[in-house]
Amino acid sequence: MNKKDRIKELVKVLNEASKAYYQDAREIMSNFEYDKLYDELVALEEETGIVLANSPTINVGYEVLSELPKENHPSPMLSLNKTKSVDELASFAGTHDCVLSWKLDGLTIVLTYEDGKLIKAITRGNGTVGEVVTSNAKTFKNIPLSIPHKGRLVLRGEAIIKYSDFEKINNDIEDVDAKYKNPRNLCSGSVRQLNSEITASRNVNFIAFALIEAADVDFENSVSKQFEFLDEQGFETVERKVVDGSTMAAGVDFFAGKIADYDYPSDGLVLVYDDIEYGVSLGVTAKFPRNGIAFKWQDEEAETTLKYIEWSASRTGLINPVAVFEPVELEGTTVARASVHNVSIVEELQLGVGDQIKVFKANMIIPQISENLTKSGNIEIPDTCPVCGGETVIKNDNGVKTLVCTNKDCPAKNIKKFTLFVSRNAMDIEGLSEETLEKFVDSGYVKEFADLYHLDRYQDEIVSTAGFGEVSYNNFVKAIDKSRTAPVDAFLYAIGIPNIGVANAKLIAKACDYDLDRIMNATVDELVSIDGIGQVMAEKYVEYWSDEDNKSMIKRLLAELNLSKPEVAAEQNLEGMVFVVTGSVHHFANRDELKKYIGERGGKVTGSVSKNTDYLINNDIASNSSKNKKAKELGVPIITEDEFVEKWGDNYGD
Repeated sequence: MNKKDRIKELVKVLNEASKAYYQDAREIMSNFEYDKLYDELVALEEETGIVLANSPTINVGYEVLSELPKENHPSPMLSLNKTKSVDELASFAGTHDCVLSWKLDGLTIVLTYEDGKLIKAITRGNGTVGEVVTSNAKTFKNIPLSIPHKGRLVLRGEAIIKYSDFEKINNDIEDVDAKYKNPRNLCSGSVRQLNSEITASRNVNFIAFALIEAADVDFENSVSKQFEFLDEQGFETVERKVVDGSTMAAGVDFFAGKIADYDYPSDGLVLVYDDIEYGVSLGVTAKFPRNGIAFKWQDEEAETTLKYIEWSASRTGLINPVAVFEPVELEGTTVARASVHNVSIVEELQLGVGDQIKVFKANMIIPQISENLTKSGNIEIPDTCPVCGGETVIKNDNGVKTLVCTNKDCPAKNIKKFTLFVSRNAMDIEGLSEETLEKFVDSGYVKEFADLYHLDRYQDEIVSTAGFGEVSYNNFVKAIDKSRTAPVDAFLYAIGIPNIGVANAKLIAKACDYDLDRIMNATVDELVSIDGIGQVMAEKYVEYWSDEDNKSMIKRLLAELNLSKPEVAAEQNLEGMVFVVTGSVHHFANRDELKKYIGERGGKVTGSVSKNTDYLINNDIASNSSKNKKAKELGVPIITEDEFVEKWGDNYGD
């Protein structure tokens, strides 16, 4: 195994060990083993000059901005011309060697390094002006913050979120309507966050696909050599093959055979000439450079008959159209349904029962309607909700028409709300599946949250219902009783205020000191002063508590609950203080344990020394490290771990 791969392996193993210890309260390796691997990683980073952004040897720190700065690109970033023809790719290559690689579907980022350090990251933007996202890029999981090359280096790559990570993030979102539509949208929103801590939580990766500038390096006029150089610097580079016209079909088949199991979102391939000078000599058109071409997958289409449109009500009141058609085979699977998303698309496609439509899998994955061949347009938009029979209205937001149920007591809305209420991160009531809740709502046992705590009124009816019995009844009643004692922030998330997820509920509850009166009467100004709470979110929150029906419903619910504040694990004697921790430690198992200790006592640990830093903790006070130099320059006190323990350690280690 080469040194770069060993660094990646060590980072992965050490991070897994830290997560197990600090988040899951279990130990997967001894302190001795951890320290041994940690020391090996430090030595390899010093030897190679490669330090990955998620390395446990560093702490980047998070930054919160009011807005993302804009910056002009030195020259316009043009898009490639596109084709869906393998023959056209072969003709483009001819007898020239070309590099064929994935066309990744994320957010293009330009990175600049100087003196071996990442100094700037800019999004593609509109091709002329991009947004500066340097602090966010430093939290990408696999990006090198330090590299061996000390000259100026500029490269392009794609910020992406893997399908596997996308699914994990979506699985943690209880509300179906709040789930992200695809990895690209999630990635774009994650990279362009004003708070880099949010970016860090999204598992963004960076895959390099083009070298723009590298001072004093001879690449022997080869794009392949450029990729090899980027590999040596610690970057994860796009998977590629060298092909020419005669081997093009085999090259495309190679990638096509992998796409079903490929974890990175991709919407095609990219082909560029390996000969750099030849590619440059071809120049550019008004829209495209001539040294490369993009290949879009020829989506497999099938013609079928539209049977009907199913209107599916959701927790938010949106009634979403779903096309149901005669089953067809696409990309090796049977497909019979496709989301049409909204009323506007139903109208644009002029859909009608019995129409001949063409369907395909977008990027070989998501079923969609590509064309309506007969366009009868006979679909009627329902004026009543398919679930409750309440009146519907068509809303037009920025030119997009959506169908909405106006009945706020619609069972469909309530079922989704109850599903959220009983979920793990909310009231955590086991045994109440969405199917079970639907039966209780339909039977009239449950009309609001408080009713869940009085299901004993219907014990005989529930036990005699098909699928239930004494055992299942007793199990979920015990779970319901257990949920009567719950944390304030879990309750705040559970009641389903629009846009208030788990993290936001924790932020608001903590900012209000877990006081229910303050939580229920918080103003917009108070809310937006909380880091992570925006104007729209604050307005929706206040709007929820301004509704008298909501207040009455919550009052009845609170009569059933005994809400608790989180226990303070230790005296908050470091409240408001900012620390930076560097170097090795001996009182604590590792630096992560020291950082956790500081956080539990109200302190904050950042990754770099600034004028806001109160103390730099470094057992090697005399070293000439960059952090020590910065601390001395700013007048920040440098203390040893012994001094920290003596002053704030509460007899730690005795």
